Amino acid sequence: MRLRFTKMHGLGNDFVVIDGVTQRVRLSTDKIRTLADRHFGVGCDQLLLVETPTRPDIDFRYRIFNADGGEVENCGNGARCFARFVLERKLTGKRTIRVETAGGDMTLKVNQAGEVQVDMGVPRLTPEEIPFQAESQAVSYDLELPEQTLDISAVSMGNPHAVLLVNRVDSAPVEQLGPVIEHHPRFPSRVNAGFMQIVSPREINLRVYERGSGETLACGTGACAAVVAGRLRQLLEEEVKVNLPGGSLTIAWPGPGESVIMTGPATTVFHGQVKI
Repeated sequence: MRLRFTKMHGLGNDFVVIDGVTQRVRLSTDKIRTLADRHFGVGCDQLLLVETPTRPDIDFRYRIFNADGGEVENCGNGARCFARFVLERKLTGKRTIRVETAGGDMTLKVNQAGEVQVDMGVPRLTPEEIPFQAESQAVSYDLELPEQTLDISAVSMGNPHAVLLVNRVDSAPVEQLGPVIEHHPRFPSRVNAGFMQIVSPREINLRVYERGSGETLACGTGACAAVVAGRLRQLLEEEVKVNLPGGSLTIAWPGPGESVIMTGPATTVFHGQVKI
C-alpha cells in the first residue's frame, strides 16, 4: 500500500498527516509505529488522519495516534496543522473549520498570516471526566509516588493532564518523573505530565511529557491545561504567553464554563509517499 503524506510541525511537535478522504487508508498499530519511527520510518510524535465526518454539521473527522500506535483524544498542535493541511491540500476552501475528535468537537480558524486559532472547548475538571481517581473535585491534589508526594492539578482538554509547579523548567526532572506520573494508577487512561514555571501572571515556561510519546518540543493541550491550572490557583491572568521548548503559544481562558482559545503557528515541512 502506498500512502501520500505530509510532514508538518507545530513548534517542533511533529506530525505525519495523512489524507483519508481522497485515498484509502488502512493503518494497524504496527504500521503506525513504523511510520513514526525516526530510524526506519518517516518519524513523528503523532500521526494525524483526516477522514470524512460522521455528521452533516461537521467538516472533517480528526484522528490522532501517538508514536506507540495508540489512538488518543486530542492534540492542540496537531489541530493547527490539521487546519493548514486541509486548506493547503484543497480539501476545503473554508478558513473556519469544524472537526470531530474522540475528545469532542473543535472549531479551527486560519488567519491571513497563516496562524491558527483553535477553540479547544471547555476544560473538564471533575475527576470522573478527566479521568482521575479522587473523592471530589479540587484545585489541586496530592499525588503519592514511591519516594515523594507531588502537588498537582488535574485537567482534561479532551485528553488528561497532570500539571505541577516547578521553580525552573530547565532543571525539572521531566525524564525521571514524567513516565512515573504517566502510568500512575490514579489515572486509568494514563496522563500527560506538565511541568510549569510561572514567569509572571501573563507568561509561563512549560515542558510536557506526553503519554505514548515522551517529552515533546511542544504540546498544545498541555499549554491549555497549564494555563487552566494556573488560573484556578489564581496565579495567572486571562491571556498567557506559554513558552515551550519549540516556541510560544498564546492561550486565553476567561474562567470556568468558558472555552480555552489557543493561537499559534503550523508549518508544512514536506510532502511524500511511503510504501507500507
